[in-house]
Amino acid sequence: MTIDQGCVCVIDDDEDVRGSLGSLFRSTGLAVALHDSTASFLAAGVPGLPSCLVLDIRLRGENGLDFQEGLAARGIEIPVILITGHGDIPMTVRAMKAGAVDFLPKPFSEDQMLEAVAGAIERDRARRAESAGTERLKQLYATLTPREREVMGLVVTGLMNKQVAGRMELSEITVKIHRGNVMRKMEAQSLADLVRMAEQLGVRDESIHRFNA
Repeated sequence: MTIDQGCVCVIDDDEDVRGSLGSLFRSTGLAVALHDSTASFLAAGVPGLPSCLVLDIRLRGENGLDFQEGLAARGIEIPVILITGHGDIPMTVRAMKAGAVDFLPKPFSEDQMLEAVAGAIERDRARRAESAGTERLKQLYATLTPREREVMGLVVTGLMNKQVAGRMELSEITVKIHRGNVMRKMEAQSLADLVRMAEQLGVRDESIHRFNA
């Protein structure tokens, strides 16, 4: 199996397990970061490309589940695949509630691990793409004047130019000009496109029901 470019971080205090997993992942063309402790992983940081974390639940002096649950509090976003030789249903439920993308009891097959890793990396790739898109929208939105932002917030609710003009106490032609500027600066190809952007940015005027006259 070949997996699109990505990196697998492994946290396992068993050197043999780390080594075998590292060899497996490298054989598919993936980058690998091996760690014998959570401290080592935190010191290295999350890779700058689509990644996932394979985390052993039972570590020396540590609990992998506790560490996984603390990742969000640390602002670390990375899909987690938990592995353990002593799993049970409550543990699995706890892991999934904390956001684990997979839970593999030992012994697992190479195919099972590679399938889990492929799915996790693809999920992280999609998250990174969405995050980059949102950041781009924020940059475009920052170029709008306060008045243009107000017009945008009203237009995406479905109000007509005339209605927007009435609410803002402007002439309809002025609203048309502002609306044109908004479309151009936001690089929106249609009103539907602008509505999607507003939803993603959270800037729609919530005091108005969408498409309400």
